[in-house]
Amino acid sequence: MAMSSAAPANQDEAPVLFDSDGPLRRYILNRPKKHNALDSEMISFLRPKIQEWNESELCKIVVGTGKGKSFCAGGDVVAVIKNAENEETRLKSVQYFKDEFELDYRLAQIKKPYICVLEGNTMGGGVGLSAHAPFRIATETTVFAMPETKIGYCPDVGASHFLPLLDGETGTYLGLTGDTIRGRAVFELGLATHFVPSRRVPQLLSLLASMDEPTVIMINRAIEDHFGEPLAEEARNPLVGDVRVALDTAFGHKTVEEILAALEKLGSSASADVGKWAKSTLASLKLRSPTSLKVALEAIRRGKRLSLANALRMELGIATAFLNGASRDFFTGVNKVLVDKLRDERPPWDPTDLPEVTEEIVKRFFDDSPYAVVAPTLDIEEDVERKLHQNPMAFALPTEKEIGKRVRGEHPQSGAFALTLDDLIQTFRRLTKNKRGVEEKIQEVVQRRCDIIEEPGRNQCLRWK
Repeated sequence: MAMSSAAPANQDEAPVLFDSDGPLRRYILNRPKKHNALDSEMISFLRPKIQEWNESELCKIVVGTGKGKSFCAGGDVVAVIKNAENEETRLKSVQYFKDEFELDYRLAQIKKPYICVLEGNTMGGGVGLSAHAPFRIATETTVFAMPETKIGYCPDVGASHFLPLLDGETGTYLGLTGDTIRGRAVFELGLATHFVPSRRVPQLLSLLASMDEPTVIMINRAIEDHFGEPLAEEARNPLVGDVRVALDTAFGHKTVEEILAALEKLGSSASADVGKWAKSTLASLKLRSPTSLKVALEAIRRGKRLSLANALRMELGIATAFLNGASRDFFTGVNKVLVDKLRDERPPWDPTDLPEVTEEIVKRFFDDSPYAVVAPTLDIEEDVERKLHQNPMAFALPTEKEIGKRVRGEHPQSGAFALTLDDLIQTFRRLTKNKRGVEEKIQEVVQRRCDIIEEPGRNQCLRWK
């Protein structure tokens, strides 16, 4: 690709590079030694360029990539906490989150088809840049996480809005544990819309750049044509079958205490896989900040009812509250985990136990709390009805909710008869234009959520449990 004339003269040292090739415009995050951790300078490079591309008639596609082994491994929270420690520079930390969230929202509302290639680590701030894009490409190298509770903070960048969009309680699980999801599983869980082997990405970008008047349908087809079939040695999605049933049961509870109690019980499950998963998950949660866990759960539950704009507003209030001392755990977590490199040990959280995190403490992070109410106003327009190229789930695998509506006959286009498994697969093949991975997704959901019934004169039909 030819380098844009708008890029800085000292190309190799710029924190973000910009490419232009035909109708395609690409930003390349360029802090590989820092795993492209998003800092204020990078945001200041990206914001005007995204605005320029959004208004350009020559720009037809926007692509986001990262240089090195990561797309973006998160925000530069070490710098954030360093500034927040000093009252004179604390506003810089609050401003960082304001600028970051505004950039995330502008990318979500961009008028051009937006594609993110999630090679390597895609965490925290990197998820914010990509999660709201209609095309999110996972490769075998992708490592996804929202690890904020590990450092005494709370999932942000719109996580309270997009995590509830995932099937069942998967989003709650990811938000509270901070656990990683790798490779094809990122696609299978709906965190990515497509799976393309890393070796095919350059060819795909060249094809997109060669299109004269690309539409979202053409772009989707091009990405689908570069799909990679699963390899025998490739790690599979661990959150399926009985483990997924256990996950939905445990993380569907209203309080963190109830979630931990459910995991304790599941740890002695007759299923070896469920028992192992429950014990591992429980151990992870016990390492996390109790305050972060309760604030994160409250934010995710509230976010299910919020637009992206309002979710970001709520999250800016939460971030401001953390920085203003509603809890010291964010400071403790960053210094112990990221600066001192504490591994597999529990930082000295305060309060140290879940019961000590009272409702009054959680309230410090929301609504008209004096810690949160001083948050600045986000410079964003209210959500409008998203078009196809702005819908983050439009080109993903069908959701469990969509599949359930078809099985129960609740969809407006459902017929009068119960569906067989083959009927269901053929329906979604037609709806998704033969999207790869659809059959496997439906088979997993049916095995877990459906009973097989006999209907006179029909093959075995499905009944939603």
